[in-house]
Amino acid sequence: MSFDGLFTRAIAAELNQQLAKGRIGKISQPYPNEVILTIRAHRHNFPLLLSAHPSYARIQITQIPFKNPIVPTNFTMSLRKYLEGAKLLNIEQLANDRVLFLNFATRNELGDELPLQLSIEIMGRYSNIILIDQTTQKIIDTIKHIGPGQNRYRTLLPGANYIQPPQQAKINPFNDNDKQYQYLVADYPNREVLAQKLQQVYQGFAKEHALYFADQLHRTDQAMADNWQATLKQVNHPAPSIVKNEDQRQVFFTFLAFPTKNVLHQTATLSEILDLYYQQKANHDRVQQLAGQLISLIRNQLHKNQKKVKKLQQTLVASKHADQYRIKGELLTTYLNQVRRGMTSIELKNYYDNQKMLHITLSPNLTPSKNAQKYFKKYQKLKKAVIFVNEQLAKAQEEIAYLEEIQSEIELAEPEDLPEIKLELQQQGYLKNQKKAKKNKPRQSTSQPTVFYSSDKTKISVGKNNFQNDRLTLKTASKNDIWLHAKNVPGSHVIIHKSDPTQQTLLEAANLAAYFSKSRQSATVPVDYVMVKRIRKPNGARPGFVIYEGQKTLFVTPEPELIKKLAIKPNN
Repeated sequence: MSFDGLFTRAIAAELNQQLAKGRIGKISQPYPNEVILTIRAHRHNFPLLLSAHPSYARIQITQIPFKNPIVPTNFTMSLRKYLEGAKLLNIEQLANDRVLFLNFATRNELGDELPLQLSIEIMGRYSNIILIDQTTQKIIDTIKHIGPGQNRYRTLLPGANYIQPPQQAKINPFNDNDKQYQYLVADYPNREVLAQKLQQVYQGFAKEHALYFADQLHRTDQAMADNWQATLKQVNHPAPSIVKNEDQRQVFFTFLAFPTKNVLHQTATLSEILDLYYQQKANHDRVQQLAGQLISLIRNQLHKNQKKVKKLQQTLVASKHADQYRIKGELLTTYLNQVRRGMTSIELKNYYDNQKMLHITLSPNLTPSKNAQKYFKKYQKLKKAVIFVNEQLAKAQEEIAYLEEIQSEIELAEPEDLPEIKLELQQQGYLKNQKKAKKNKPRQSTSQPTVFYSSDKTKISVGKNNFQNDRLTLKTASKNDIWLHAKNVPGSHVIIHKSDPTQQTLLEAANLAAYFSKSRQSATVPVDYVMVKRIRKPNGARPGFVIYEGQKTLFVTPEPELIKKLAIKPNN
């Protein structure tokens, strides 16, 4: 994990510079494990994200927009009660651990000074955010409640005494008076082994950072102590970047100045590099978490329909022999005088197959005529079954295509898109309708398509779910706008809000249509485009389904970097 003790110290230094002496304005909790404190400092509002997510725990200033829930959580209400209007004095780190204390000055209802502390512990699945009364060292509230049954050493519940996380028996590298690293270099000249020993001896070293320190200690251009101190001082002069490791398989974020050849992205601040690194990862995880029920439902329905298709196809294979029953019935009728009651079988010349002899099984208890009728009935039954099976097969395949489209929508969705996807599944009968909301409950706002801008500043809209697609194509778009969609696969409706776009704009919009489709990982994606006036929705069609004619096709390769550029609103 790149968010080690060293990175924690670097981000604390950056946040102290930007936020110290600022005041808290708004407080919100957009997701179960994440809090946003809007801090007014230096005449700017800074959204400070505190995350106790088990995989993406961190602290940073974020520019990613979040949507507040309609009903605030109990923890949000506690923070608002105690911290709204509070002054942030400073941010302190616990030794070189992944624990930061945000110290606040505020007053209680009686006007007395009330020193408060907000602790953020960045410790994987044990991550937490804790509001503490510094006067009594009592916990006011926590974002995750941990009872004595879960942790005997450390109870994290309102009213409990606050106990700091247990300290590891390791050296704080910033207080290493004995210079232990010199002995380690002497005993372990191998770079990888030295990095492992640095992690074992010193507090707060991730693997990537330990390897970097090992490289610096092996440098011979200046004294080892100078290299050590110069590397530690980078926490106050960071080089925020996303770096690929030596085997090119993984990337990580860092504050250290890695070689340029390994650097993928650089930003001005550590918060910006965290936004860049976590935006897609964290967003995808949030969607997977919030849409867990929908994902499970879609997966089960797909499995059910795929099994149904397999059985229907097997029935179709069996029904291909229907004509054999008809032929046997006709042969028995033709040669009825050769058939005797009580016979169990007979061989007759098949005039449909060059007079070859055909073996026909008979029921000895039936008359020759009824044996022939028996074969005709089997033929008619299978013939009718073929029609029914084909109808059911078409319905099952149509349902699979629809479910795969919903599955693709969830994969591409933002958290705010999920309520409409859920509503659609309710309307289509896959989910039970919820009870009617109370009259005084705020109405859920309608999600909007995502807006992009082409190189020549032409506006392009992208629907992210079927309701958005229908509204965008059938209501919002002008008749002469250009509509695009990845060919023959689930995907977003894309609208170029212009009747005569340039070829460059067409290609960029086609790239959007390819990227926001099931084929986003493909090397070449065919994308149809046509004027909106040629789009038609059949009566009774499912949401998002349309038909069109007169289209042309472009072939593009989805480019994530291009998508990021198109998302930036141009200056007028």
